[in-house]
Amino acid sequence: MKRIILYLACTFLFAGCALGQADEGFATLPNPKPGEQVATFGGGCFWSMSEAMLELKGVDKVISGYAGGTTKNPSYEDVCTRTTGHAECVQIYYDPKVISFAALANAFFFAHDPTELNYQGPDEGTDYRSVAFYRTPEEKEILSSTIKRINESKHYPESIVTQVVPFKAFYPAEKYHQGYYRSHPDQGYIQAVSVPKVMKFRKAEKAELKPEFQ
Repeated sequence: MKRIILYLACTFLFAGCALGQADEGFATLPNPKPGEQVATFGGGCFWSMSEAMLELKGVDKVISGYAGGTTKNPSYEDVCTRTTGHAECVQIYYDPKVISFAALANAFFFAHDPTELNYQGPDEGTDYRSVAFYRTPEEKEILSSTIKRINESKHYPESIVTQVVPFKAFYPAEKYHQGYYRSHPDQGYIQAVSVPKVMKFRKAEKAELKPEFQ
């Protein structure tokens, strides 16, 4: 019932996450700086996920985009058809000397609700699924062990349903999606859905945040 009420409120008050806007073209996917590593996660609307991960110590930049599907260079409109297989995701550029992949993975599981299957709050569909990508066997093991640990802790009343899959490709989203949380602070969805998620994340990951967010 709570979810239904939230959905109706979101529908009535404002448009949902990532509705199409004026075409500004796609963002450019940066190359990692020397010594940087890259991680890719999907956990619902990328507006709040990108902000949460950007607030972590050691994270240089976060790009919103699409991963996990089969269509090359999809647009937001393509992904919304749910025929491309993609999910809204973020690609994180980080310094492994400051923050480890294990710490990033842990933060990811507190930046959204990983027990919700193919939806996050008012956003429904496989394009909002919870998914974590690994690039090495070590990263796969870290993700699996993190899920096991969080499940055993009973932090969430239900079991985690996050997909753990090998990374294949990431396509940057349209320019207007990049940094949307900060550039549109008064937008209805940001205020009602994204801000509470980020505030909750800050409490859970306080020790891992950059000083200005602690």
